[in-house]
Amino acid sequence: MTDSADSVDDREESTDPTAIDLIVLDMAGTTVADGGLVEQAFDVAARHLGVEPGSPGHAEKLAYVRATMGESKISVFRHLFGDEAAARRANTAFETAYGELVDGGRIAPVPGAREAIEALRAAGRTVVLSTGFARVTQDAILGALGWQDLVELTLCPADAGGRGRPYPDMVLTALLRTHATDSVRRIAVAGDTSYDMLSGRRAGASVVAGVLTGAHERAQLESAGATHILGSVAELPALLGVV
Repeated sequence: MTDSADSVDDREESTDPTAIDLIVLDMAGTTVADGGLVEQAFDVAARHLGVEPGSPGHAEKLAYVRATMGESKISVFRHLFGDEAAARRANTAFETAYGELVDGGRIAPVPGAREAIEALRAAGRTVVLSTGFARVTQDAILGALGWQDLVELTLCPADAGGRGRPYPDMVLTALLRTHATDSVRRIAVAGDTSYDMLSGRRAGASVVAGVLTGAHERAQLESAGATHILGSVAELPALLGVV
């Protein structure tokens, strides 16, 4: 029988960051600056189900939304509103409101994000963009930024069987879809939330980089397993040996 400590040591064995083949990047808060649109869209969804801003129920639900940034939004609404029909109504209202805000020009790239992605791709790395939003919202963001052809693959929870972060499914789907590498240890994940960190660690990625441009602070990212903390995704190419 293998000693458990040895198993942990083997699993946590470091990989040279310059040997990374596949990079899975979060969108809102990591590569995309949305200026708090998630909370604004949540207000619309909450009102749709009779939860008014300023009420104790609204404050409690908003705190949960903040704590679970990065998770699949339908999963969040299932937790908040209980039954499936209510969760789907809330999610539809959220996605509609967020899409309207996106169409209104309320998002922008995180400074240096596009340049970082282009540098990584030019160096032969495969880059995938992932999100906890539904496909229709992800496509609206990509369209608003002109990023439809920026990367080889974009993923939302539905593309990975329905489970979003903190599950490892989207990271592993990126590996299966792209065939970019033969080892999970040659994957890097970057995101702005603790759920991004958990997803990356559970997938076995050797680089799980937290960025400080979004929802969660350094302490939250580190406690969730970040291997590196970056000021922004613009610093990622240097970390991975692409300068």
